[in-house]
Amino acid sequence: MIIRTKKYKLPNRVYILLGMKNIIREQWWVFLIAIGILSGTFFIKTIWFVIIATVGLILYFLFWLIQFYGVTQLEQNQLIFERLGYEITSQQIMMQINTKQGMPILWEQVKRASQGKDYFLLVITKSHLIQLPYKIFNSKNEVKFVETILKRRGLLK
Repeated sequence: MIIRTKKYKLPNRVYILLGMKNIIREQWWVFLIAIGILSGTFFIKTIWFVIIATVGLILYFLFWLIQFYGVTQLEQNQLIFERLGYEITSQQIMMQINTKQGMPILWEQVKRASQGKDYFLLVITKSHLIQLPYKIFNSKNEVKFVETILKRRGLLK
């Protein structure tokens, strides 16, 4: 079965927000490092441990925020932010600008998938995300088919 979706443009703000959520989900251990630094205050009574942990955490997430914002501004990544149609099969996802121009993404390239309230999020790398909102599908059966593919591939639990 081949699913052809409606064209969809991923807004820059949504991409940055999803990217930051993905980084927090993947790199949760950074909070443990900050807590470890904060726990130094129990041994040596000084405010510097709190300042270092807080500033370090803020700088870390600011670094990732700048990275995701930069992806939206680079010319070579503008393909992600154009109006794209998707052709989804059990072998691959074809991102299409029009019927003659497209880029295939094999399911093996997708590292992880998650299902939000009204979208699927496919993570290819830390900075390459594909959001498939339910509104681009033509029927609920197509949404269920994509969900089935993701579950069979072990990307969605």
